Amino acid sequence: MNAPLAAGGTPRRAVRREQLSDEVAARLRLDIVTGVLRPGTFIRLDETAAALGVSITPVREALRTLRGEGMVQLEPHRGHVVMPLSRTDVEDIFWLQATIARELAASAVAHISDAGIDELERLNDELAAAVARQAVDEIAATEFAFHRAFNRSTGRIKLAWFLLHVARYLPGQVYATDPQWGTSAVQNHRTLIAALRGRDVDTVVEVAAGEFGDGARRLISRLTESGVWR
Repeated sequence: MNAPLAAGGTPRRAVRREQLSDEVAARLRLDIVTGVLRPGTFIRLDETAAALGVSITPVREALRTLRGEGMVQLEPHRGHVVMPLSRTDVEDIFWLQATIARELAASAVAHISDAGIDELERLNDELAAAVARQAVDEIAATEFAFHRAFNRSTGRIKLAWFLLHVARYLPGQVYATDPQWGTSAVQNHRTLIAALRGRDVDTVVEVAAGEFGDGARRLISRLTESGVWR
């Protein structure tokens, strides 16, 4: 029997496998970026599959993705090994995000509607409530939704798409566990929203890019304390 088709004609089984592969890649990428998986560590297919509760296939596909990103390297007869992630690598990742964010922020001032600003305010209120409850998953999801709404309001869909893909290296779950970061994010969003209502381009650009600068400092501090660069 053939696998049922999802919208667009793709077999549902293939879609699910692709989703699993993406989820595994996201988990491994997070562990590499945050120093949980240290440089030189071999990622074993069977052990990783068992730990994540999946089959070996999505793990193998996830490692192929990470190999293309330079996060791991395949050593013949030995397996996939985690590649070094330097402080400069981290700075470059966040520099790229901040650079794209500046362009999107300037466009947002010119294109976002009053209704769009109201939606950002609603999402930030949800974020504030999640931070107050220390609901980590909700914090991460709502923060993502806020920035997705903001980026879509710019009308620069391709540029927003590039930022989304670079943002894979930003460990949202790690930031979401930090109450200080959550409080700061809510306040930054309020400043951003007020600047959008006043059509204050300079402040919107400064706040949008500044969030990535803050994210870089926090991640670099975490990695330094963990001894990953020692």
